[in-house]
Amino acid sequence: MALSKESTTRPRGRPEAALSRDVEATILAVAEQRFAEQGYAATSMREIASQANVNPAMIHYYFGNKESLLRTVLERALSPLAAAIESMQSADQVSPGEILKTLMGTIASHPSLPYLVMREVMLPGGVMQAHFAEHLAPRLGGALPGLLEREARDGRMRRDVPPQVAALTIMSLAIFPFVVRPVAERVLNVRLEGEALEVMKSQISEVVNKGLMP
Repeated sequence: MALSKESTTRPRGRPEAALSRDVEATILAVAEQRFAEQGYAATSMREIASQANVNPAMIHYYFGNKESLLRTVLERALSPLAAAIESMQSADQVSPGEILKTLMGTIASHPSLPYLVMREVMLPGGVMQAHFAEHLAPRLGGALPGLLEREARDGRMRRDVPPQVAALTIMSLAIFPFVVRPVAERVLNVRLEGEALEVMKSQISEVVNKGLMP
């Protein structure tokens, strides 16, 4: 829910913790959507503030400049996935299908994420390419080849599939349905939410396991 400008006017000292979290969450949600839909360059801080129903000064208060805001948007969306992958690295074993389900779960929680990453990380000129490569990728897709290599070494995954190729296969199958979501829902009547999403995750997970496990 958007907060009123009166409720987000900065008081003396730091805002109360609950109000601070509400304001930050509202700004981040709006920023994620706007950056994904129209791109970083075409989105202004004033536009985000207007849609979030806050004073533009509040964005600078919490996040500094626009690039810092975009960096926080990405880290907020991807940190849970990084933590999940780290947990998998500590587990005794993990199947390719489990990795895929984790990836799809993260994306489902942030449906704008594929478009945002495509615009500002993958395409030429993306403003977050360097930051993503240095700070986020090693904890995300960059961590998967080592995890899959362990599974192959212990006999739980095919040895004839390079772990880098296996990682790219899993990421591609996890992300693509969300990239084409508007067409998939309109043309194929494939829903990517609720029970339908769980069915989709299970089906793709089964395909991945059959393709990559012995």
